Amino acid sequence: MLQQHSLSDQSRFSKLFASLHIGKALRHAGISKSFGLSSLAIFRIVFSLVFEGKNWFRLLESNRGADLPGKDVIYRFLNQSSFAWRRFLQTLSLQIVRYFETLISSKRVRVFIVDDSVLSRNRSKKAELLARVFDHSAGRYIKGYTMLTLGWSDGFSFAPLDFVMLSSAKLANRFCEMASHLSKRSHGYKRRIESFSRKPDAVVGLLDRALKASFTADYVLMDSWFTQVPLLRELTARGLPVIGMIKEMKQRYLVQGQRMTLGAVFQSLPKSSSKDIKGSVVVHTSCGLPVKLVFVRNRNKRREWLTILSTDVTLDAAEIVRIYGMRWSIETFFKVTKSYLKLGTEFQGRSFDQLISHTTVVFSRYLAMEYERRETNDDRTLGGLFFLFADEVRDLDFQTALQQLMRLFLDMSQAKTKTNKMDVFCQLQEWISGLPSYIKGLFGDLSCES
Repeated sequence: MLQQHSLSDQSRFSKLFASLHIGKALRHAGISKSFGLSSLAIFRIVFSLVFEGKNWFRLLESNRGADLPGKDVIYRFLNQSSFAWRRFLQTLSLQIVRYFETLISSKRVRVFIVDDSVLSRNRSKKAELLARVFDHSAGRYIKGYTMLTLGWSDGFSFAPLDFVMLSSAKLANRFCEMASHLSKRSHGYKRRIESFSRKPDAVVGLLDRALKASFTADYVLMDSWFTQVPLLRELTARGLPVIGMIKEMKQRYLVQGQRMTLGAVFQSLPKSSSKDIKGSVVVHTSCGLPVKLVFVRNRNKRREWLTILSTDVTLDAAEIVRIYGMRWSIETFFKVTKSYLKLGTEFQGRSFDQLISHTTVVFSRYLAMEYERRETNDDRTLGGLFFLFADEVRDLDFQTALQQLMRLFLDMSQAKTKTNKMDVFCQLQEWISGLPSYIKGLFGDLSCES
């Protein structure tokens, strides 16, 4: 007797979900349903949606729509304020980071990376906590949210650990306020209150939660916006050395008892024979914190120089530059999640809970792709891996079609009368007409004659 395996038992996604214990992580975060489809099944549908090449509305209108849950099921799942999505993301990322740890030497540098990115919602009007935020890349204010992200990297892989979706602390900059019917004990309410935080306070909160969840790293990397003396002092007190870019502002540094600007410090350095590193010096900030400044050549404008600050003054200048180069992985993360994984564009709901839940799903997609890329131990890019997952969805559709065809052949072999055979032939004709166009193209002129 031919053994018929279900589609879920044979899919790449099911194997991935089983190896990463997604269902256990969902239960640990209190993400469950009392009736109907399980939370794991709904999460898998939303997770694999981006690889279908369709949005949720188009997918419901397709031939597969009859086998999918209703629209209300998905939206109720995403809009649930009692689900602890942060706990789920930390559980999943901790498991993947620990797997990465087994593949590298104990002497390899591991870093926390902090950066922000703007999610634009210029066409929205009633989105909850929608605010006027400043986009540093565009140099102007836009409607949307600021996504402050904490990641972990070993120089080869990047894993997002946590994020804070910031609105605006100023009432005048907010277009819509938070919902008033929420329980103040719910996770959704706490995430909304958190959206009013200042960026430095949010960074400290992200790192405190990461350390409490047992994540470890040698340094914290950040760009020039976050490399400020109060934040440096906060992180140094927690035993976290910081390496970050700084710009020339009004800040003064103590060099041999003299207060000097960043430009004056650079001019006081002896000429270096190195083409890239112009020099380094240990100075003190205004609060007495010792830091090491490394001046490097700007590759885009050779007449200009850039400055990298390190609170670990024992590091060599070249090592500081090398470690800071690991910060680029978070920029790649933002690019992949927005260009391929539809961060901020796949669902355009008004609820702040949906914004949090969908962002967590997108981060989970990236974690799964990094895990798959690292496990296979090859040099595939994340973009290529994305299209491989998309092709996998098509292969599964083709496999389902072959399973249905096999069932028709089994029915045909059991048909004894002419009437039964005609019924089977009609079913076969209906099956052929209902196939997706790309499957029909594999068979050429596929038809049925009775």
